[in-house]
Amino acid sequence: MSVTAAQGFRAAGVAAGLKPSGRPDVALVVNDGPDAAAAGVFTRNRVQAAPVLWTRQVLTDGRLRAVVLNSGGANACTGPAGFADTHATAEHVAAALGVGAGEVAVCSTGLIGVRLPMDQLLPGVTRAAGELSATGGGLAAEAIRTTDTVSKQAVRTSSGGGVVTVGGMGKGAAMLAPSLATMLVVVTTDAVADAATLDRVLREACRTTFERVDSDGCLSTNDTVLLLASGASGQSLPEAELTGLVTAVCDDLAGQMLGDAEGSTKTISITVTGAASEPDALEVGRAIARNNLLKCALYGKDPNWGRVLAAIGTTAAAFEPDQLDVSMNGIQVCRAGAPGDSRDLVDLSGREISIVADLHAGDAELTVRTNDLTDGYVYENSAYST
Repeated sequence: MSVTAAQGFRAAGVAAGLKPSGRPDVALVVNDGPDAAAAGVFTRNRVQAAPVLWTRQVLTDGRLRAVVLNSGGANACTGPAGFADTHATAEHVAAALGVGAGEVAVCSTGLIGVRLPMDQLLPGVTRAAGELSATGGGLAAEAIRTTDTVSKQAVRTSSGGGVVTVGGMGKGAAMLAPSLATMLVVVTTDAVADAATLDRVLREACRTTFERVDSDGCLSTNDTVLLLASGASGQSLPEAELTGLVTAVCDDLAGQMLGDAEGSTKTISITVTGAASEPDALEVGRAIARNNLLKCALYGKDPNWGRVLAAIGTTAAAFEPDQLDVSMNGIQVCRAGAPGDSRDLVDLSGREISIVADLHAGDAELTVRTNDLTDGYVYENSAYST
């Protein structure tokens, strides 16, 4: 019930025939109010799918009553006809729900460069509108999967006085890289909050969660993260508390995405400490996360710390090479830029791997998450279009 855990939301997920597998591929999330405040964060790829362009446009007034999502086709790089298809989809949702098309966000995911079969999509939207339910969140989360092996959902509730709930669903298993990580995410809350507050909350939540996931260095054309508030609880929270709840949901979803990354056998946390600044720490963390040689080594259970140092050396961060320390799963394999404890002590047999890189240049610290690079990932992405 994740995306419908908060009061005031209904959802549905149906099979419209967009996927050859016959699995669910159209989801609808509806905000029944009383409020309709919303905010969004989108891909920074300069090539943007028609649904991204549409949803950016409709969100300028900070209101959404519905989000329609489809898997089975990204509707990206489809020209004016693809944008017209997105518009038609929003109009169809609006007619089914009795709202304005300018209150409907559209999200799509799947293969780039292919138009959606509207003769299948629109009847699917009609069916989804007819099956909306306060318990439909699970079906909606299932319908937005592409290469995801499992659906991804999360819920958090406030403590203290009046109860406020934040729930979310997401998809993402490849093309996971900052700005954002590749995903479709819908987060809902029954808190009372205006659009400006939601915008600040969402951006801060994304900054420390999705923006610090870097699976394969590839940035999608369709990334969309939406936050909708129904106000149905009648409760408002201090902004910091609401930010904490939304961040917790986003962090949970980001972790699930990495755990389901295509072909992965390792989930890797890279903590950069002793950085001169947060930007330095982030640059170093991303450089390590994107080092394919290191990711291949970790797939092979090889604690090749030299590849960590080589990655750090590609950055403009402040550090002295002879002061760098690196630990892997608690073993300090590199000390002062030279060999430390024996690499034979490092146990990489489990799924979780922790890398700590200490720059000894300041007090800033943060964590970037990634995964290993495997033959399963290569196979998945060589066979994807077929």
